[in-house]
Amino acid sequence: MPDPSVLLFALPLAFLAGFVDAIAGGGGIITIPTLYFMGLSPAQVVATNKLLAIFGGATASVQFWRKGHVDRALILRIAPVALLGSTLGARLVLGFDDDELFRNIIAALILLVGVLVVTNRKLGLSGRYEGLTHRTFLIALPAMFAIGVYDGFFGPGTGTFLMFVFVRFLYFDFVTGSGNARVINFLTNLAAFLAFLLSGAMVWWIGLPMGIANALGAALGARMAILRGSTFVRVVYLGIVLLVVVRLLTAG
Repeated sequence: MPDPSVLLFALPLAFLAGFVDAIAGGGGIITIPTLYFMGLSPAQVVATNKLLAIFGGATASVQFWRKGHVDRALILRIAPVALLGSTLGARLVLGFDDDELFRNIIAALILLVGVLVVTNRKLGLSGRYEGLTHRTFLIALPAMFAIGVYDGFFGPGTGTFLMFVFVRFLYFDFVTGSGNARVINFLTNLAAFLAFLLSGAMVWWIGLPMGIANALGAALGARMAILRGSTFVRVVYLGIVLLVVVRLLTAG
């Protein structure tokens, strides 16, 4: 078990993770390596990361929700599907025997997302959401289920994929797309947290203070996203896309 002094570097990193995650997702690429560096086992890393992530996720979700940057009617209808996917994903055994191959495939998909955002300069700068149409549900329901399953058994890049679906296919602006993604990602993290709750793998004395730091960072990040608008969120989003790709390709 690590020495309590590890919190001296873990808390600032948890704050930074909460900040970037509230804006564009990707906080896990900071917190997961931090927890590994402490010497925790893989099970402890995953479980403790879910514990701390629900603090930041809840904080950011509340901020976006209260400021009206969450489409409540849509989220209330698609959230159960994402929760179902996350619950099932936590119980699935990966069909890939080669974990490195799987990471490379996900990295390629996320990089493709970044390319599509870069090449369409107007994407997400203004909202053209069509409402609760058949097309909306035809896209949103299977997408939320698939991303929920992915988050349940793997996770890195979940927020990136969620934001892309909301912005590219459902035509939300980047701020509301971020708000929608934060709420869904919080719920999928919560489902995974509950699945791990009785496992005994969570390191509470690390996860709880890191969770508080994560929440403080998320509060600042959500405020920045709301105040500075879609152009700011788009820039941060593209940066996170690159970081997630690099992290997936270099993970051991």
